Amino acid sequence: MTVRREPILVMGVSGAGKSTVARGLADRLGGVYVDADDLHPEENVAAMSRGEPLTDAMRWGWLDRVAEVVERTEPFAVFACSALKRAYRTRLRDHLGDFPIIYLDGDYTLLRERMARRKGHYMPVSLLDSQFEALEPPVPEEGAIAVSVAPSPEEVVDAALRELSSRLQGGPEQSGQAGNTPRRTS
Repeated sequence: MTVRREPILVMGVSGAGKSTVARGLADRLGGVYVDADDLHPEENVAAMSRGEPLTDAMRWGWLDRVAEVVERTEPFAVFACSALKRAYRTRLRDHLGDFPIIYLDGDYTLLRERMARRKGHYMPVSLLDSQFEALEPPVPEEGAIAVSVAPSPEEVVDAALRELSSRLQGGPEQSGQAGNTPRRTS
C-alpha cells in the first residue's frame, strides 16, 4: 500500500520550467504530475492567448479547481502552478493544508529566450512582463526551496530533489530562499 503524502508545489513565472521539473519530481518520487495550466477555464486561456494578463478575480476559481484536483490525486500530486502571489499560495493552502514549495528562480532574459523558443503554448512571450510584475517570491515563513533554473533541466530536478529529500527526511530547516528579489535584467 502506498502512503498518502502532502502535495508538492513547483512554482514560478512562465518559462521557468515548472512542468518539466514537476514531471521529473513526480517520476522520481512516485507521485502524479498535475499541470495547473490544464485546469484553466476557457475564458482564461482565451485572455492569455490574446496577450491579456489574468486578474486576481480570474485566478480564484482556477486556483480552487487546482486545489480540488490536487486533493483528489493519489498517492500525492506534484503540481506545476505559477502561484505568483502569496495570496494564491495561501488560497491553495487553505484547501490543501501545508505542502512543500519548490520556487524556480530565473532571470528575465533567460526566461524570455526560453519562452520565445517554445512551441504550441498559449502563453505569449509578451505576458512575461506581467508575470514578473505580479511575482511575490516566497518569504522565509513559507519555507520554500529556491532553485536556480539556469542549469539544465536535469540538474534543476536533481537540485530540487536533493533539497526536498533533505526536508522530507527531517534535514536542516533552511528557508531555501535565494535571499533577493527576482533578477530582471532587461
